[in-house]
Amino acid sequence: MSASGTAALPNPFALWRGGSLPDAVIAYESWGRLNADRSNAILLFTGLSPSAHAASNSENPDPGWWEKMIGPGRAIDTDHWFVVCVNSLGSCFGSTGPASINPETGKAWRLEFPEIAVEDIARAGWEAARSLGIEQLDTVMGPSLGGMVVCAFTACLPGKARRFVSISGSSAASPFAIALRSVQREAVMTDPDWRNGQYASTLQGPRAGMRIARKLGTITYRSADEWRSRFARSGLTEQGIRAVQNAKGRVPESFSPRFAVEGYLEAQAERFVRIFDPNCYLYLSRAMDCFDIADHGDPAEVFARAGYESALVIGVESDFLFAIDEQAAIAEGLQRGGIKTEFARLPCVEGHDAFLVDLPRFDAAIRGFLSR
Repeated sequence: MSASGTAALPNPFALWRGGSLPDAVIAYESWGRLNADRSNAILLFTGLSPSAHAASNSENPDPGWWEKMIGPGRAIDTDHWFVVCVNSLGSCFGSTGPASINPETGKAWRLEFPEIAVEDIARAGWEAARSLGIEQLDTVMGPSLGGMVVCAFTACLPGKARRFVSISGSSAASPFAIALRSVQREAVMTDPDWRNGQYASTLQGPRAGMRIARKLGTITYRSADEWRSRFARSGLTEQGIRAVQNAKGRVPESFSPRFAVEGYLEAQAERFVRIFDPNCYLYLSRAMDCFDIADHGDPAEVFARAGYESALVIGVESDFLFAIDEQAAIAEGLQRGGIKTEFARLPCVEGHDAFLVDLPRFDAAIRGFLSR
């Protein structure tokens, strides 16, 4: 059984950094069935850019962003688990965010939207689960930004889940990631079409800035070895070959893409700018920068208060956006908090995006943990 919908948040919904949101909602999709005592629920948070469509369902047969991980007989087996995936508060795929209509003005929130925190994303996701009749989760889980959100969930909602899974996440934003995101935001905000957040629509907004921001991000989602294996220096496009042959030592007439890797980045960027709202991107990016579980106390004490029965932390050795040391720090905090913890240190070559690509390794780790 599968379903999709929106859950109304408490009205008004108080925010971690002050202020509140009226009439806010969270979009979700679900798979499987709740058992009689409602004890088999998994709450799944996403990375920055995905919607709640983690897997295909009867209402939307298109493949989801984690299609091969969720479903009957898969690592997250919907014959056993009731899985709820939520679109983050502040995003643009059905949840309330800067692109939504402010009910008090009848106009899009844009930069009038209050600052959101990773803690707000965690609390909003929990409220979506509660709207479905869930009072305690079996497992709270998330990759990337979602791996940060489950740490915030731990701090804000102790006792609401029996188990914890953080995938390629972090308990505090690293200086490298903050620096990267600051440049990405600058690319968006210096695009003349951003218009201080007052662009007419996503398609009429700062497309050039968003393309650059996405390309920068895409570069960090994979490892240098993986880029090398997919796009060797000899990987010229046909257009690039002609350009090189015609150059003959002259200044290039055009600096248009010549290499296959450039075409790949362009395709990724174009797909992103068509669907993702720039202001939502800015708000979520800043929320990630500001998260630090230590704001809630010593991490070991935070994890101890959560009372998890067990935990799984997955990191990828080639990930330099959310470095393996960041996942090790989460595991160490859990262990110091007295939580039985498994730390899966995976030798994937694909970098941060490995959880979307190297599915056999992630399948084994997650399937094994959930079955215990």
